[in-house]
Amino acid sequence: MKKIALIGDSIRMGYQATAIEQLAGAAEIVSPESNGGDSRNILANLDEWVINLQPDIVHLNCGLHDLKREFTTPEQTQVPLEEYRRNLETIFRRITGAGATLIWATTTPVNYDRHHAVKGFDRREEDVTAFNIAAREVAYQFKLPVDDLYTAVMQAGRDVMVGFDGVHFEQQGYQMLGTAVADFLRPFLT
Repeated sequence: MKKIALIGDSIRMGYQATAIEQLAGAAEIVSPESNGGDSRNILANLDEWVINLQPDIVHLNCGLHDLKREFTTPEQTQVPLEEYRRNLETIFRRITGAGATLIWATTTPVNYDRHHAVKGFDRREEDVTAFNIAAREVAYQFKLPVDDLYTAVMQAGRDVMVGFDGVHFEQQGYQMLGTAVADFLRPFLT
């Protein structure tokens, strides 16, 4: 049975129970208990969360924390786009160098108006797009398969799937994402 590491932020934490349930008996799934946060945090915890566990497959996402913009400094993201790109290059190189099959998952969309109204910082859809483009470019350099969770949410109806805070999902959204992740992973289990 193959071991899969699910790595990502609170969105991963929301959909992982569905993915685990749907892949029961087909794969062993491991993931950190904590929120993966931004690409800096993923990189800092890569040995503990991935390398030391020696998974066969890693399903990875980070971006929503990287692209945060504080109200006091709206001109900059938490992690600048070029640093995000470099962080991903290092993360991808280390995971693939350890022998795991790496799958990149795109950052999910946000509803700016909902998010801005309830959070103490912003997440902008145009940043989601820019960070997804950069991540895809790096993924393509490494010839990684891309699990397009962004498109899955948009096709299902972002504003129906996303909850009151504009970034986290209603239960049906997490179930849809967990099913999408499980479906994407199945061909890698044979």
